[in-house]
Amino acid sequence: MEIQPFTQADIPLLTALQPDDWNNITPAFSEYTSSSFCHPVKIVMEHTIVGIGATIVHHEVAWLGHIIVHPAYRGKGIGQLVTQTLIDIANRFQCETIFLIATDLGAPVYEKAGFITDTEYLFFKDVHLEKDMQPSANIHQYEAAFKDQIAAIDSSTAAEDRLFRLKKYLDNALVYCKNNIVEGYYLPSWGEGLIIGTTPAAGIELLKLHLTCSDKIAFPKENTAALHFLRERGYTSFRSAKRMRLGKSRPVKLENIYNRIAGKIG
Repeated sequence: MEIQPFTQADIPLLTALQPDDWNNITPAFSEYTSSSFCHPVKIVMEHTIVGIGATIVHHEVAWLGHIIVHPAYRGKGIGQLVTQTLIDIANRFQCETIFLIATDLGAPVYEKAGFITDTEYLFFKDVHLEKDMQPSANIHQYEAAFKDQIAAIDSSTAAEDRLFRLKKYLDNALVYCKNNIVEGYYLPSWGEGLIIGTTPAAGIELLKLHLTCSDKIAFPKENTAALHFLRERGYTSFRSAKRMRLGKSRPVKLENIYNRIAGKIG
């Protein structure tokens, strides 16, 4: 087995590794191969790509994403090799904490590598709200004047510095602002549509807005406001996934996350 960088030339070969129950992985690997903060790898065996994954570096924090083993080559330690390779990359960049979101299949592999479970994300689908719901008057289109407050909220909630990524999605952001104080924001174009709310009012109103254009949401189980909102309308989660960590614990405000970005960065 050989460990090699995954390159743009490898993208057409992803079809053989695409899990049936995942979203299309090609856009993610297109981003990985064109971004300086992403470090994708492949494991080659018998002239075949048998495993892939990527390390995404956010300064002192890293995320591991899209760790996939070819179905015909499972049970050979490839998942463990990919995971350790990605950890080694994060260590080279002196990342203090490494996060990932684990499938049921992957969790035992990550536990062997030393990851522990911090929490679980709950997933909901086919969510349809009352058609007569009106957007809150406190929701506004993004303006440059909101940037510093959004940056502070994001840093406090995520406990990592990812403003260099977040800022490119701000132009079409929506902000919940009351008395000139930003209490939450919604980035519809970042991943699955990141929603952060520092108050239940902000989070729920932005969540309602998201659900006018999508019927899927995922958030940590600590967000009791979002959970109550859905349960009182008869919705229950159809699956969960572990948010796992290796290294330094960080004071992430999980209760502020009303919709995640994506599996690769929480």
